[in-house]
Amino acid sequence: MLFALLLPVLLPNFAGMIRTEVIQAVLEELKPYNATLVAVTKTRSIEDLQALYQLGLHIFGENRVQEMLPKREALPNDIQWHLIGHLQTNKVKYIAPFIALIHSVDSFKLLQEINKHAQKHNRTIACLLQMHIAQEETKFGMDERELFTMLESPELLELENIRIAGLMGMASNTDDMQQVRREFAGLRQTFEKLKYWLPDIHILSMGMSNDYRIALEEGSNMVRIGSKLFA
Repeated sequence: MLFALLLPVLLPNFAGMIRTEVIQAVLEELKPYNATLVAVTKTRSIEDLQALYQLGLHIFGENRVQEMLPKREALPNDIQWHLIGHLQTNKVKYIAPFIALIHSVDSFKLLQEINKHAQKHNRTIACLLQMHIAQEETKFGMDERELFTMLESPELLELENIRIAGLMGMASNTDDMQQVRREFAGLRQTFEKLKYWLPDIHILSMGMSNDYRIALEEGSNMVRIGSKLFA
């Protein structure tokens, strides 16, 4: 409470841009699930991100590479940058030197490209495989058949500079929360199956501002929240 009262003094230029009490409440909600908050910062100003940083949020998720790059240059080096939007292969080279986690790997071709550029920088890049769980065709991601076909490929073993850390999915944009719950539950089942292939996977990234509570109940341990954090 004291920190909330001091915030306008500490951050006079940022007052009103971020919802401090909401952020603190969300962090408390995540604790019982041991879940990580990725603050979705797309379209937000550098000043907004600085305010989040001073509140202790150091994991930022961006949808577009071209928006991420100038923000990274302007902000502290200890921020973990996550790419959460669709990633084109020709953009991988720009983020390979620093990216902490890519949530949206939806093809073997993209994994190969990430591996190639990670190797150039002597890095191992953590990746989440994006699954298509929503009813909308506009969303990206693999189905289970494509996922396990890729895992059976001998060529996957050649990719020594990527690490598959888990799965990511986006539920349908609908008011039917039972449908959303079914989609998240299905992704959790796929995640559990995947553990037999890749015992070291540990991240299940699902849930956004409007459905993260359901995602947590269905097994998510990483949520991507943006609009809820800002006034």
